Amino acid sequence: MKKYIDILCEEIEKAFESCGYDKKYARVSVSNRPDLCEYQCNGAMAAAKEYKCAPIKIAGEVVEKVKTSKYFDSVEAVNPGFININVNADALADYVNQMAKDADHGFEKCAKGEKLIVDYGGANVAKPLHVGHLRSAIIGESIKRICKFAGYDAIGDVHLGDWGLQMGLVIAELEERKPDLPYFDENFKGEYPKEAPFDITELEDIYPAASKKSKVDEDFMQKAHDATFKLQSGYAPYTAIWKHIMAVSVADLKKNYSNLDVEFDLWKGESDVQPIIPGMVDDMIARGIAHESDGAMVIDVAREDDKREIPPCIVRKTDGAALYATSDLATIIDREENFQPAKYVYITDKRQELHFVQVFRAAKIAGIVNDETKFSHIGFGTMNGKDGKPFKTRDGGVMRLEDLIRIITDAVYDKIMENRTVSEEEARNTARIVGLSALKYGDLSNQATKDYVFDIERFASFEGNTGPYILYTMVRIKSILDKYFNGSEVKAEEISFNGEATQKSLMLAAARFNDVLETVVNELAPHKLCAYIYDLANEFNRFYHEVKILAEEDESKKKSYIALLKEVVAILETSIDLLGFEAPERM
Repeated sequence: MKKYIDILCEEIEKAFESCGYDKKYARVSVSNRPDLCEYQCNGAMAAAKEYKCAPIKIAGEVVEKVKTSKYFDSVEAVNPGFININVNADALADYVNQMAKDADHGFEKCAKGEKLIVDYGGANVAKPLHVGHLRSAIIGESIKRICKFAGYDAIGDVHLGDWGLQMGLVIAELEERKPDLPYFDENFKGEYPKEAPFDITELEDIYPAASKKSKVDEDFMQKAHDATFKLQSGYAPYTAIWKHIMAVSVADLKKNYSNLDVEFDLWKGESDVQPIIPGMVDDMIARGIAHESDGAMVIDVAREDDKREIPPCIVRKTDGAALYATSDLATIIDREENFQPAKYVYITDKRQELHFVQVFRAAKIAGIVNDETKFSHIGFGTMNGKDGKPFKTRDGGVMRLEDLIRIITDAVYDKIMENRTVSEEEARNTARIVGLSALKYGDLSNQATKDYVFDIERFASFEGNTGPYILYTMVRIKSILDKYFNGSEVKAEEISFNGEATQKSLMLAAARFNDVLETVVNELAPHKLCAYIYDLANEFNRFYHEVKILAEEDESKKKSYIALLKEVVAILETSIDLLGFEAPERM
C-alpha cells in the first residue's frame, strides 16, 4: 500500500498543478515544529524563484485548493510561504486499519527475490570472538534481516579468516608443545587421528602465545612461514592439523554466534577460494588488466574524478604471494558462479574503506561482475569504554564476546531482581533476552560509521533510549491486551478516532512505519529503525498515561484503543525482529 506521506504528497501535488505550478515543489515532510503542525510543505519558497511570485501568494493559492481534501483537518499558509498541515484523524485511522490487515503493515517490498550477499562476521579461526567482532555481527545480522524483509534473497556469509600466516603460527607452536604428535614425524605412514590434539581452550592459548613469540624470535617466525608454505602447498600432515583447527574453531564460533542470535547461511573462508587465485591472476595479466609495478602485479583503479589518491590494487606481491584483495576478488568469482547476486554488502571496520574501494573497482574492471552489480561497504566505528578508548577488560586485555554478554546479562538480572515478581529461573531467562536487546540496541541505535561509548549501566536501563525500555513498553502493551482478551477469542474492532490528542499522535507514529522502513532499506541504516521505535514507544507511553484504556466505560472506545494497541505492538515486534532480538513475556 502507499506510504501515508505519499498520500498527503499526492493531495498537495494536485493542488500545485491546479494552480499552474510544477508538482515537484509539493514535497511534504514531517513537521520540524510539531507544536505548530503535523506535516509541512515548503515548496512555495522554491517555486517563488521560478515563477517570480511571492511565496506566500503561491502557498495561499495551494491552500485554497486543498482545503476540501478528506485527508486534511487544517491547512494553513504561513509567512513567508510555509504550508502547515494537520491531518484528518478519521482518515488517518482508516490508514492504520489498512496497515493492521497486512502482515507487513502495508510495507511494499522493493525487491523481487534478487540475490544479495551480506559479508559480515569476519572471524578468524583459532582465535576467540572478542568485542572487536561484535559490531560486524550485530550490524550484519540486522541488515541481512532488513533486506530479507524488503524482498531480497539475502545470504549471510561469515567469510572466515582461515588461511595465511596465522595457521603457520599455530602449527609451529603446536610442534614445540607436542613434538611427538604424528603430524611432525616424517616417517609416519598411518592415518592421522580423527580427534583434534587440542580443545578450544588450548587452541585459544596457542595462537596468542605463537604470535607473541614470533615478534621476538626470528627462528620461530621463519618456522611459522615454512609451515604456512607447506600447508598452502598441500602438505598432508599440516592439512590434517588445519582440518582439526577448523573443526574445533568453527564449532566454538557457531556456539558463540548462536548466543548472539546471529546465524550465517554460508560458513566459507579464504581457504575455499585459494584454488581460484593462480588462474584468476594469470588471466588478468593475459588480458592486460593487471600489469607489473615494482615487481608486483597490480590493477590501476584510480579515476580522474577521485577527490583523493586511490592506489593500484595489488593482486600478487613481488614474492608471488596473494593478498587480502586477491582473496576477496576470488571470493567474488566464487559467489558469481554460485549465486549471481544483484548486490553485495560488506560490513567491516571503517579503516578498511580504501581496501574495498580498490576491490570493488577491480572486480568491475576485470569483468568479474557486470556494470549493474551494486557494491556497498558499511564501515563501522569503534566501541569504546567510558574513557573514550577501545573497550578492554580491567587488566587491559581484549574482552571476549562471551564475557561481555555475561556482564550485561548479569546487570539486567540484578535490575530484575530488585523488584522481583518472578522466579529466579524466569529472571535468568528474561535477563538473557533483555540483556541481548540491551547489547544490540545499544550498538544499533548509533550510526554505524560513528564510534560510541559502551556504557553498561545506561544500556541496561529500563528508562531512556535503550533496548530494555523498548521491551518494557512491549510487555506493558501485551499485558493490557492479555487482560482485555483474557484468553478469549474476542475480536477487536477497527480503530476509530475518539478525540484524544495522544491517540492521534500514536496513530501518526504508527503510520510512519512504511516510510521509515523504506529509508532504512535504501540507506542500510538500522539506527533509523531504532530511532523510530523509540519514538513509537514514547507515543504509546504518553497515550497510556493520559487515557483510560481498560477502565474506559464506552465499549466502542475501548475496542478502538485495543485495536490500535494490537497494531502498535505488532509493528514493534516486526521492528525488533529486524534488529535481531526478541521480547520476553514478562519483565
